[in-house]
Amino acid sequence: MREIAIVGLDCRFPGAANARAYWELLMRSGDAVGQVPANRWDATEFRSSDGGEGSSNTDQGGFIDDPDAFDNEFFTISPREAAAMDPQQRLLLQTAWRALEDSGTAPASLAGSDTGVFVGIMGNEWAHRHLTDYDRITAQVGSGNGYCMTANRISYHLDLKGPSLAVDTACSSSLVAVHLACNALLAEECDTALAAGVNVTVSPALSIFYTQAGLSAPDGRCKPFSAQADGIGRGEGVGVVVLRRLEDALADGQQVYAVIRGTAVNQDGRSNGITAPNRWAQQAVLEAAYRRAKIDPAEVVFTEGHGTGTELGDMMETKALGALHSSRAHKPMALGSVKGNLGHTEGAAGIAGLIKVALSLHHRVVPASRFATRENPKLKLAEQGIKLLKAPLRLPSDSSVAGLSSFGMGGTNAHAVLASAPSQAVRPVAGGGAADEAASDGGVFTLSAVTPEALRRNLLVQAEELDRRRMPVARVCWSSNQVKTGHRIRFALPADDLGRLSAALRAAAADDDLLTRHANRPTGRPTTAFLFAGQGVQSPGMTMRLYRESPAYRRQLDRADAALRPHLGESVVELLRSEDPRVHRTGFAQPTLFAVGYALARTLQETGVEPAMLLGHSVGEYAAAVVAEALTLDQAAWLITTRGQLMDALPDGGGMLSVFAPEAEIAPLLVGEPLVGVAAVNGPRQTVLSGDLAALDRIALELGEADLEVRRLTVSHAFHSPLMEPMLADFAEAARGIGGVTRLPVYSTVRGRLLEPGEAMDADYWTEHISAGVRFADGAEALLAAGPTHAVEIGPRPVLGGLVRRLRPPAGLRNLHPLPTAESGRHDLAGLLAQLYQDGLNPRWEAFYSEEQRSQARLAPYAFSDAHRFWVAPATRHARTGLASAPAPTGFAPEGAGAQAERERGVVRLAPSRAAFSGRVAERVAEAIAAIGGYALDELSPQARLYEDLGFDSVTVMELKKDLEKALPEIGEVSVPELLPALGSLGELIGFYEQRSTAAVAAS
Repeated sequence: MREIAIVGLDCRFPGAANARAYWELLMRSGDAVGQVPANRWDATEFRSSDGGEGSSNTDQGGFIDDPDAFDNEFFTISPREAAAMDPQQRLLLQTAWRALEDSGTAPASLAGSDTGVFVGIMGNEWAHRHLTDYDRITAQVGSGNGYCMTANRISYHLDLKGPSLAVDTACSSSLVAVHLACNALLAEECDTALAAGVNVTVSPALSIFYTQAGLSAPDGRCKPFSAQADGIGRGEGVGVVVLRRLEDALADGQQVYAVIRGTAVNQDGRSNGITAPNRWAQQAVLEAAYRRAKIDPAEVVFTEGHGTGTELGDMMETKALGALHSSRAHKPMALGSVKGNLGHTEGAAGIAGLIKVALSLHHRVVPASRFATRENPKLKLAEQGIKLLKAPLRLPSDSSVAGLSSFGMGGTNAHAVLASAPSQAVRPVAGGGAADEAASDGGVFTLSAVTPEALRRNLLVQAEELDRRRMPVARVCWSSNQVKTGHRIRFALPADDLGRLSAALRAAAADDDLLTRHANRPTGRPTTAFLFAGQGVQSPGMTMRLYRESPAYRRQLDRADAALRPHLGESVVELLRSEDPRVHRTGFAQPTLFAVGYALARTLQETGVEPAMLLGHSVGEYAAAVVAEALTLDQAAWLITTRGQLMDALPDGGGMLSVFAPEAEIAPLLVGEPLVGVAAVNGPRQTVLSGDLAALDRIALELGEADLEVRRLTVSHAFHSPLMEPMLADFAEAARGIGGVTRLPVYSTVRGRLLEPGEAMDADYWTEHISAGVRFADGAEALLAAGPTHAVEIGPRPVLGGLVRRLRPPAGLRNLHPLPTAESGRHDLAGLLAQLYQDGLNPRWEAFYSEEQRSQARLAPYAFSDAHRFWVAPATRHARTGLASAPAPTGFAPEGAGAQAERERGVVRLAPSRAAFSGRVAERVAEAIAAIGGYALDELSPQARLYEDLGFDSVTVMELKKDLEKALPEIGEVSVPELLPALGSLGELIGFYEQRSTAAVAAS
């Protein structure tokens, strides 16, 4: 059998709220058994010391904390539906989500995939409580119960298309589910599988059954293979593992807890009783699993036994093991069972054992077993080649093999053989040259949530987790980019130190204004404009820090350098590295600025920042034209080098003058000055003149007398002026046949407008570009009118952003720059990506990190809210019981309980009580929505979407339709086709019924 990797897991068991707590419980041999909680049943009512008819002999068991808590808002499930759902479904939803995160997968990324779901389940006590209360059966009660729904609910909410099934083989259910999941992976029915087990005890029924069958331990504790063993103690819990074919897990760089090398399932058949264990069948299932795993029994270092602690069960199990291991008296196999810590978790027993074995192999130590100090002498374990684990067993640093048994009360047996993860599962550090080693150890830490309070809660959980970590911060950031995405409210910040990152997360969690801003951030992807800066922003050594720290930028600048070098005669990269002042000479300035602009734009594109529109200031248009595909890189390199060299060869004597006045006021002064022209119009009162120095002196004098502010610019030549005329013919010849139409919208600063379809950036355009004025203000205003959400300036330092702000851009436009200061590097590029991610962009993170940084780290999984509670009244002997308070869930804070209670519940109040629903029709519609969904009126707002926010579906919509026909009789029956277009939001629905009501009144 090909090996199956366990790449993720999560669980909740008695005394252990998560996998870390579970491991700690096992390592300290903790006892998680205690008194039956009051919300399950009155243990005194059902307990009898002699185990009389209809009673249990114990009031003890293993129970998880808060099985009634469920974050229904996270899964967009209405309170009414959540209250009707079996808590086993609710627990599985949350645990499956966390297990997928633990595997390094964003759960939402699996939507539409063939991922399979296999759930082992034995008890359905919630259904027994609800489906026998016939007067209160609803559509929600129906879909909220049933074995199939435990698996199908996960597939539905995560939109998984692979096999989805629940299996009941009693106590072996969840290990059989693992067996089926492995086979589905091997048959390539799915590429990822969730295997799970769940058990929640709501009634004393099985406790009474165990007592009447003589199987129940009076103290409620399983004592596996011990001289103290006297029966079963009940337990509960939930566990989920994420499985993949090992070769796929390795290819995707996923961490591996352990591998499953073989599984087997069989049945006792007709033996000495349907509930009695059969030694021969157990032996056969062991042999089959070993055979499929291709191992010799002597290779098995330890086995996690079924270990119920019943006299017959322990005897049969050890005899079956002994048949295969008795020759190992000199090196006995270790045996234990987690049931000594938790009790018998029934349908979840197999998954509890599997997670224990996987963690033992992962940590290379097997925890000691409770009650192992006094082994049962009747079992003759030494003769069987077996020893109980009285102390933790240290495993060797290389591979170890382990077994896991789970036997069903009805005779269905399962066994699995596991082994340590192979050495290659730890992703090797990719080697690289000095440049790779110099890459900054930092990144962008991302987090997303469904409400502001959920964001606050998870910020704190992540900060706490990071305080425990000692690993490269880039690895943490990369992992967050892969896993912590997919929800409406997005948080991100650049990080280069774990300690500072943790402090920043705590500070953000304490900042109510920041959380509010995140909640109110518009949804949707950004519409980004790239603005390319022109000559004048260059400096020696510009962008070299980014070149050292960012592999992506280094790769793109090297590519531009390679295109320029044949024409320039030397390397622009070396020019910048040496901080050569020649970068200010026109012949070098223009190609160097082009290289920087091209490399920055391509780096952003590589990381997923794609421009929707482009604008270039003067020579900035060359890089813009390459991005727009009007020029190839080689064509642009030839043109920009030729341009710079021809300009550099022009005689000195020209200058430029910045005038803080509108172009129209200056135009009369240019009459009679043929050697001066308008070089640029950068804003309503920002005009640049260029030309002959003597002529500029005359104009400056007149401007000064008119009290207009004038500033001389330090330039080598009179760019964009009539003095460029001598080079035009040579340049036109060099540009002949070069250029074409654009693929992306380009707002030309030669034309001062959007280039029209078919309007080429050809030789004529680039020749005109040399002496024509730069119509930046006109081009930028046209671009802003097109509605970009973000303007990203491309250049070595910010200049154009200030010009754009003076043009009165639309409200909400964000001006961003990847290099806001002269010392900027990868950290500032990370800041730009963080801002764009928060605003809706999904970056291609792999382009931002070097190969060695793209290694998964396990982060703290999503922290769900426990503020909403859904449960039933405690079981009694005679009363019919159902929802404690239907349709609203129990535990909801009453009206007026205060802001703190609101915050704990994660509720964002969008409207005060009925204030948002004035008028009879609006009130009737809102009341119907509240009643069907189980909401309080003050939890509703006109903006709330019926499907996405309130959890409505086709069933509840039909219920809503009927209720509104009763509440608004004057409207009469509304057909489904008429109603469907109005189901976007509550406000739209109210508007629809108000129009129908008005029309009905007018017609009467």
